[in-house]
Amino acid sequence: MDQRDLMVRCPLCGTKNRIPRGKQQDHPQCGKCHKPLISGTVHDKPVDVTDVTFDDEVVHHTGTVLVDFWAAWCGPCRMMGPILEQIAKEYAGKLKVAKLNVDENPMTASLYAIQSIPALLIFKDGKHLETLVGAMSKPELERRLSALVS
Repeated sequence: MDQRDLMVRCPLCGTKNRIPRGKQQDHPQCGKCHKPLISGTVHDKPVDVTDVTFDDEVVHHTGTVLVDFWAAWCGPCRMMGPILEQIAKEYAGKLKVAKLNVDENPMTASLYAIQSIPALLIFKDGKHLETLVGAMSKPELERRLSALVS
């Protein structure tokens, strides 16, 4: 397997599928059930989530999700933005990166007791595993993610 290939789990039957990097946009189908791998299953950019969409995008997602709780006025949050963009691109197919603006979505921020931002919450198969608070370097974030991303 080429390291540039992506592993994508079929959202219908759960089978892992290998998609060559250049074939992502060719409407790939699951090798087992032959259903289309729904557009958007490979997340190579952060996904904006809200109080309304959080459960669908994070809690019900099969796999690992890194959620960035941030605000536009927060300098350290803005510093993390480009790092999270890189992580989303480099870990596409292995990790979904989501962003939740705490000012616009206070219910979810309150539910997870977010008191300082940036706060990065890591979920795996809907279960909250870890919370990282504060800005950090890309190598530090990757070190923290390495044990959780398969």
